[in-house]
Amino acid sequence: MALVDLGDLAPLRKALRGLLFPGQRELHFQRETPQRRKLILSRVVELEVRVDIYRADCRRSEEIARRICLTRLVDDLLDVDARRLVLDSRSGRDQHDIRTIRDVLGKRPRESGLLYEHFDSASDPLVWLADIAAWSYGAGGDWTRRVTPVIGSVIRLDWP
Repeated sequence: MALVDLGDLAPLRKALRGLLFPGQRELHFQRETPQRRKLILSRVVELEVRVDIYRADCRRSEEIARRICLTRLVDDLLDVDARRLVLDSRSGRDQHDIRTIRDVLGKRPRESGLLYEHFDSASDPLVWLADIAAWSYGAGGDWTRRVTPVIGSVIRLDWP
């Protein structure tokens, strides 16, 4: 999760779009070459953004692991009075996320004011930040070392 202040939205979007090749619509870190990944990651570090990583074992069920992570993420967003959550659309599986978010919001006694929506990753460059950080952190070794300045917290969530 990349948590971005309102005043930083436009400059960050502009900086991230500036990393695209001509004709490229989005940054999807897994598809980039190692050399390009290093360049992109160094530029993201220069932006001084913060990304928190929510981790759960998905070997038994990717959807359950995502639900556990998303539940904690939404709780954390409510705790800091966040106003908007943008998720990368997962073609046909967005309803799972919506159900999870509604469940969490229904448990909160106050009106949260949290808006949430799914976007195709080409629609908002800010969703690239979480992709870049998660890929780099998960790749281990030198990639984890390179992304460390961007990582705020790593929240490990276990389930029975």
